[in-house]
Amino acid sequence: MHFRVFTTLALSAGMLIAAEGKFDYRVLATSKTSTMEKELNAAAAEGYIFAGAMGGESSFGGSEVITIMKKDAAEATAGRKYRLVATSKTSTMEKELNQAGEEGFAYCGQTVFSSTFGGKEVAVILELNPDSKAGRIQYKLAATSKTSTMQKELNQAGEAGFTFLGVVVGKTAFGGSEVISILQKSEK
Repeated sequence: MHFRVFTTLALSAGMLIAAEGKFDYRVLATSKTSTMEKELNAAAAEGYIFAGAMGGESSFGGSEVITIMKKDAAEATAGRKYRLVATSKTSTMEKELNQAGEEGFAYCGQTVFSSTFGGKEVAVILELNPDSKAGRIQYKLAATSKTSTMQKELNQAGEAGFTFLGVVVGKTAFGGSEVISILQKSEK
C-alpha cells in the first residue's frame, strides 16, 4: 500500500516537473485600442497572461501595438481580466487609471499607440487578477518636457509612497513631446 502511494506521488511530481518550464505564446497585433482590449480578454479567457507590449511601425508600413501573451502550464491564471487605457491627455489618463485602480486593476505595461487619425496616445495595459490581494490601487502620473522637473516630481511622489512603474515619451495635444512616468500606491 505504501509503495503504491509513493509511486503515485512520484509520478505526479514527475508530471509537474515535466510541465514546468513550458510556455505557449500568443501574439496580438492591432491598430485599434478597442480591438486590443477585446483580444487581451479573449486570450485571458483561454489562460494566457500579459507578457509584454510595444507600439511601432509594422513591416507593412502601418502602425500597430503588438502584445505578447503567455500561458504557463504550471501556473493557474483563470479569471484574469484586462483593461487598456489610452489617451493623449495626461489628466484624462490619470483619472481613468484611478477609476480602474478602484476596481483593483494593476499595471502591466505601457507603450505609445498611434491612432488611425494620426494622433499618438499613451496606452497602459492593466490586469485584474482575482487571486491578488492588492486591494485598491492609486495611480499618479508625472508628465513634463524637462528631465530636471521629472526628477523633482518623481522624488515628491516617492516621498508620498508612490512606486515608479514605467516611463514613455508621448506627444501632447499641442504637438510637443513630454516624458510621462506612471507611479502607483496600493491601499489595502
